[in-house]
Amino acid sequence: MSRTEYAERIASESDADWHAQPLEHLYEALDSSPAGVSDEEASTRLERSGPNEVKAESGISPLQILIDQYKPALIWVLLVAATVMAFVGHWIDAGVIAGVVVFITIFGFLQDYRAEQSIQALEDMSTRYAVVRRGGEKKEIDARKVVPGDVVFVESGDIVPADARLIEESNLSVDEAALTGESAGVSKSVGEVDTDIALAERENMLYKDTVVQRGSGIALVVETGPQSEIGQIATALEEAEDRDTPFQAEMDRLGKLIAGGVVAIVSIIAITELVVGDTPPLQVFLTAVGIAVSAVPEGLPAVVTLSLALGARRMAEQNALVRRLPIVEALGSVDVICTDKTGTLTEEEMTVTRIAANRETYEVTGSGYDTDGDFLQDGDSVETDRVAEVLRCGLLCNNVDIGTRERDGSDEHGDTERTYLGDPTEIALFVAAQKAGFEHDELDAEYPRIGEVDFTSARKRMTTVHETPDGEPIAYMKGAPETVLERCDRELVDGKAVELSDDRRDEIQAKQESFAEDALRVMGFAYRPDIPEDLADSPDESLEDSMVFLGLQGMLDPPRPEVPGAIAGCLDAGINVVMITGDNAVTARAIGEEVGLRSSTVITGPELEEMSDDALSDAVEDVDIFARTAPDHKTRILQMLQAKGHTVAMTGDGVNDAPAVKNADVGVAMGIRGTDVTEQASDIVLLDDNFATIRDAVKGGRRIFDNVRKFVNYLLSGNGGEVTMIFTGTLAGLGLVITPIQVLWINVVTDGIPALSMGVDPPAEDIMEREPRPPDEGVITTRIVTSVIGIAAFMTICLLPIFTLNYYGDVIPGYDVTGSLLGWRPGYEPSRELAQTMVFTGFVVFEIVRIQAIRFRYGLGLLSNLWLVGAVALAGVLQLLVLYTPTGQLLFDVEPLSLVHWLQIGVAATVFASLMALFVVVQDRYFDRY
Repeated sequence: MSRTEYAERIASESDADWHAQPLEHLYEALDSSPAGVSDEEASTRLERSGPNEVKAESGISPLQILIDQYKPALIWVLLVAATVMAFVGHWIDAGVIAGVVVFITIFGFLQDYRAEQSIQALEDMSTRYAVVRRGGEKKEIDARKVVPGDVVFVESGDIVPADARLIEESNLSVDEAALTGESAGVSKSVGEVDTDIALAERENMLYKDTVVQRGSGIALVVETGPQSEIGQIATALEEAEDRDTPFQAEMDRLGKLIAGGVVAIVSIIAITELVVGDTPPLQVFLTAVGIAVSAVPEGLPAVVTLSLALGARRMAEQNALVRRLPIVEALGSVDVICTDKTGTLTEEEMTVTRIAANRETYEVTGSGYDTDGDFLQDGDSVETDRVAEVLRCGLLCNNVDIGTRERDGSDEHGDTERTYLGDPTEIALFVAAQKAGFEHDELDAEYPRIGEVDFTSARKRMTTVHETPDGEPIAYMKGAPETVLERCDRELVDGKAVELSDDRRDEIQAKQESFAEDALRVMGFAYRPDIPEDLADSPDESLEDSMVFLGLQGMLDPPRPEVPGAIAGCLDAGINVVMITGDNAVTARAIGEEVGLRSSTVITGPELEEMSDDALSDAVEDVDIFARTAPDHKTRILQMLQAKGHTVAMTGDGVNDAPAVKNADVGVAMGIRGTDVTEQASDIVLLDDNFATIRDAVKGGRRIFDNVRKFVNYLLSGNGGEVTMIFTGTLAGLGLVITPIQVLWINVVTDGIPALSMGVDPPAEDIMEREPRPPDEGVITTRIVTSVIGIAAFMTICLLPIFTLNYYGDVIPGYDVTGSLLGWRPGYEPSRELAQTMVFTGFVVFEIVRIQAIRFRYGLGLLSNLWLVGAVALAGVLQLLVLYTPTGQLLFDVEPLSLVHWLQIGVAATVFASLMALFVVVQDRYFDRY
């Protein structure tokens, strides 16, 4: 095969092959060498392949974001209503409606503007400089000018400039958490690995924008810019579709429905009055305006927005920061949660839980970095001297430091707390030794370190040399069990070094395997007391011969204590939980069993890649653990679940998670260990990275949806009553039974304030026992439609007679005497203004009945929400100010009511309450509860 043919074949294959090819083939394919490419060739390639950067698209301009706020139909209904009110001279009405529109659009603009920065965050995290070898000469260049075929140098603290294949390395470890989400550093080594190995296990590759933890390396650049792993993620983010939540679609549909209803009703009445009746055109126009204003729920957009904002604030207090308000409601229909393992289901604090020493096995209690714990054998506590030597080795052969960090929420005075600084595995050994009473400073002073043979990925072990209290040198080793064991010829049993036979080696290996089967990360420990003086002064690998085996320590990242209960709560609520992790299958299965996932079946990334879409479609319904996943696996699992009709919440922290998080119905980012990219792509940020917070957020979402449904029912039923009253009154020849300004006052103030307080109604007791709401089930259900129609009819039945009585009051027998006794003052004649005032006030009084009729089906009593009680009282006070102050009477064309008027309203309210009670019973018989 010629070089050109081979290069074409390599180029046609996926980037997954770069780690599996021999280095000499890569040099051929990239037309490069250990000396790198020439400057001239690099310039040519830069023109051909483009700069080595993840370029953010310009995105949506602020002006376009502002224009988009005016797309919902309900906004246009409000704008038309404001325009009509201004045209007929009702400037106060027009101003109030316009104010509501301005508030809604500004609030929405601010929310959307903050959500447009996800790709830019990728560009900002890139490194700016790179050290390369070109034409055999080492030089520093702008990282954007790195090209395929360049040879790059990296060392501790550097950000890797491009995807590259390792040529040389020295004790190289890279933090790939930003890419893979796994917090442990990845040791790198030169060589080839299998083609189908997961990205997290490609130890011979470096990836753009990951961070070198320790050591150094030289690597051949294979991909740059958009073709790098990080660049492909950026492309996936750009292609992610911004979709409206079901709630946004429902509100838009509702706005169009209301707009169509207004046009239809106004047209019917206008035609009826002009053709059948003998009404002047101006009066027809005023009637049409009254109906239009009464049909539009002016307060609904404001109440919805503020209710979502209040719900988002409550969720923030519970460590869930909402970035997009409409997503709060979408949480209520989530029926699958796809979650990470590390730090979300687990503590993200490695903990030693089992020790093998003195030919016995011991359990270690305690979790995380808490130094309180006991050592048990068969459930009984044992003396720490049984495990002292293996723990001493783990503490001395260790590079952890104790430092400080700022506390969460610390002030400018620098409130700090003590913490451990170092590799999570070494921290686990450090803490386990402290549980046995070892103190680092004291032990370090007693056994000062005088030499070290470094850990490397090839050696898989580390050895330190110390001086004993007697002044003698001693060496301690830790590392992979098989590597440690092969350097030992003895083992320590009850304080004595005895021969390490082949049978004992087999037993130790079997013990290691049993630890690993329980998902423990196992390390072996050994020491050598008799060290020649020359090796103590200049330690090398020969120091590690003839070691004495001390034992094993097994550790894991334990589940958070609250997670099993949270998962059980989700399963009870009909929400399936799926764990998708980059960790190995054994660990994933063990953690899954501990936290209570329903299935122990595990599908790994390589297995997933071999599965057809049909096979995966069947698997996602039954499998709830996916291990060793690559960046694109999460997105494929997500899309398959969505194709099956599920509403999915997806968690993520690394950059590789960003596309799946953005494409999810509810994207959830980790706030502590998450990257800026993932946070910007998300809808919700968990401030504590805790799965239990997701469960609480779902509960909060269901609560908010219930409350939205309640106040939508409340507001629309009020509007329905107003429309029905005006419509019926007009057809009956009574003219306007309530004025537009009065309707506006009810819709925005006396209805709007109680509706807003419904947004803080407590959750129903069964809120987490219901199945998730189907995604196609909107806010408006058949029960709510019948509720709106029924309430509107009952309000008309109860209030229309009051209007008639007070408009034609002179037909009452004995009016002069009875009317005078009951409150009609001499000379105070019934009139249209009085009748309209009665209807106006009747609507306000009926609020209490309507509110409780709607809330009753959720099991809520009148006093369960004191904010609502206060809101109803405030609405009543404001209504009294309108009725009994000169300014209110002038603005709203009302007359003060006397005792007889309040008695009439009281009787009507009693009849209305009776009708509503009967209506609710009938609804419960024929409709679902909600």
